[in-house]
Amino acid sequence: MNKVLLATRNRKKLVELQRILDGALGAHRIALLGLDDVEQYAELPETGLTFGENALIKAREGCRQSGLPTIADDSGLAVDALNGMPGVFSARWSGQHGDDRANLQLVLDQIGDVPDGQRAASFVCTVALVLPGGKEHLVDGRQSGRVLRAPRGDGGFGYDPIFLGDGQDRTNAELTPAEKDAISHRGKALRELAKLIAKVLPPAV
Repeated sequence: MNKVLLATRNRKKLVELQRILDGALGAHRIALLGLDDVEQYAELPETGLTFGENALIKAREGCRQSGLPTIADDSGLAVDALNGMPGVFSARWSGQHGDDRANLQLVLDQIGDVPDGQRAASFVCTVALVLPGGKEHLVDGRQSGRVLRAPRGDGGFGYDPIFLGDGQDRTNAELTPAEKDAISHRGKALRELAKLIAKVLPPAV
């Protein structure tokens, strides 16, 4: 089985990505490793101004350090009333990286006076795949919806509890993993990535 590095320490994201790729790749499976599964190295800061730039920063460094094909994603919530923010700053919007509750509460506070009809937002994800030979690939996914006034649901992570996708009656945090994978920005991007993997990584023998 091919080993591929996912440049993250977020175990929830590792599980989610492995699940989506397993479903999309079928028999052409890969073993997804996280940063905690390889020799430790100093991670580069995410200095890009776009999701694609940040994904490539992480994927290039992971590939260089590990010698493995490396996947990295950058994703976030783009709120229309905040001119597309938090965007690439979604994971550290409150100032503390990875504090999901503080991040989503800050968004709620910032658009507290925005009418229900003007709370449109999108989850955006760009995934990079960098190969040891130097080839690079980018794929994108988007889920449109709106920001609610209070969190609902205990599943998912990040801004899932306050995001209601178009046509949904439940937030992303109220969906089962399979339901979320079918419609989420990351699920869409990874299904496109799976098509690439099937082409550029021959099945392991």
